[in-house]
Amino acid sequence: MSAPQYDVTIVGGGHNGLVAATYLAKAGKSVLVLEANSEVGGATASVRAFPEFDAHLSRYAYLVSLLPDEIVQDLGLDFHTLSRKVSSYTPYSRDEKALGLYVAREWDKETEDSFLLLDPTGAEWQAWQDFYNEIAVFAKKIAPTMLQPLKTRSELKELIGMPDVWDYLMERPIGEVIEARFKDDVVRGVIFTDALVGTFASAQDLQANICFLYHLIGNGTGEWKVPRGGMGAIVKELKRVAVQAGVEIKVNSRVSSIKTSENSATVKLEDGTEINSEYILCNAAPQTLAKLRGTSAPKSLPGAQMKINILLKALPALKSGVDPQLAFSGTFHANEFYSTFDSAYKDAQNGKLPEKLPIEMYCHTLTDPSILSKELQDAGYQTLTIFGFHTPAELFDADNEATKAAALKAALVSLNELLVEPIENVIAAIEVKSPLDIEGEIGLPRGNIFHKDLSFPFREDNQTPGWGVETDDPRIFICGAGAIRGGGVSGIPGHNAAMAVLQASA
Repeated sequence: MSAPQYDVTIVGGGHNGLVAATYLAKAGKSVLVLEANSEVGGATASVRAFPEFDAHLSRYAYLVSLLPDEIVQDLGLDFHTLSRKVSSYTPYSRDEKALGLYVAREWDKETEDSFLLLDPTGAEWQAWQDFYNEIAVFAKKIAPTMLQPLKTRSELKELIGMPDVWDYLMERPIGEVIEARFKDDVVRGVIFTDALVGTFASAQDLQANICFLYHLIGNGTGEWKVPRGGMGAIVKELKRVAVQAGVEIKVNSRVSSIKTSENSATVKLEDGTEINSEYILCNAAPQTLAKLRGTSAPKSLPGAQMKINILLKALPALKSGVDPQLAFSGTFHANEFYSTFDSAYKDAQNGKLPEKLPIEMYCHTLTDPSILSKELQDAGYQTLTIFGFHTPAELFDADNEATKAAALKAALVSLNELLVEPIENVIAAIEVKSPLDIEGEIGLPRGNIFHKDLSFPFREDNQTPGWGVETDDPRIFICGAGAIRGGGVSGIPGHNAAMAVLQASA
């Protein structure tokens, strides 16, 4: 191989790749980022999804929780995230009366009253507060370790010092603690939804525990915030600081193969160009990296979520009578009861699309209208982002378009049951993305938004020390969501891969 042209080549210009690149450039390394598409950003890009409307939607990733303040400060990022007053709203019925469980981001009288309407004994709201207070302490203790070399299972358990919480979060299926501490199907479902976003699992599967953990530990608070200007604003800022630090970015540069020697690594582009460097960071999925290297791909669960992006002419009215601006400003749960999650999972396991899809959604523009033109704002337009659960890639393999149509119908049936009039009456534009579409458009294997199965944020006691980004080749590191402690819009694997390279090259 020829002499290295760069210290580090990064394959993929997603947000984690840009984070890694900037850290390395700031440390004096020469860095090249290769992006296959015409723009950087990957799943965090904002797009004008509907050409006839001036609205820039976060097509795939859409909320921020896991991005540590430390990364923002280290890189000098200048962007803003906005808090939502409402955590969630979950419609349900009692005695044929339409009601809803309202949960504020910070516990208040309205939240307590809403719980008491559902359960007059007060047992559910007390159990809720006790449970999430425990989780909050646990999250605050584990969050700082995400930017450190991996601790062992024993070290992390001792550091946290909460053996009972460790047991139900790390060792036993999440369904056990949910069923033991909560009795109401609605409340159980609201809790369990955080264990399922992007994960095809039952309540008795530890994979659900890992998903739940990552959704609740961000920055030690677990708060999911709205990026002002959409995800594209974050990408724009990451690109700015990367270029300012001296990072070279080449778009429309798809890598076709990766080879290494004892002293260097080479990427080959589809046009035949070869680029040599000392190290390679892969922002693409581990399965993609394996293909580029000609090795066996790791096994992983399929992507299991359908994404629906909607531009509304107005917010729909709800049968419960709640103000739609309140209901849709947080996470709106439809048909997401604990029992329906279970039946939908079993249906999907048996190759059947659920007739009524469990879905959750939120309206970005209620918190941040800036992604719409002034004309659309003045006309009362809003966006609606919907996630459909338990829709694994296998369901779409035979006929993607027909299954998408059926899945969209099932999603809208779930929503329309809760509305005064059908949502179709206020839809200005809509797009549906199946797991297969997500794979085809942004390269996530089988549509898995985490690239592969999430991992617990520690190593086993007998495993080699490291940052959770290492591969079997000392010249190649993973800097994307497929790393240990990857997943979500976090920048964490980008930071950790940069630290691993700096350590290896010291």
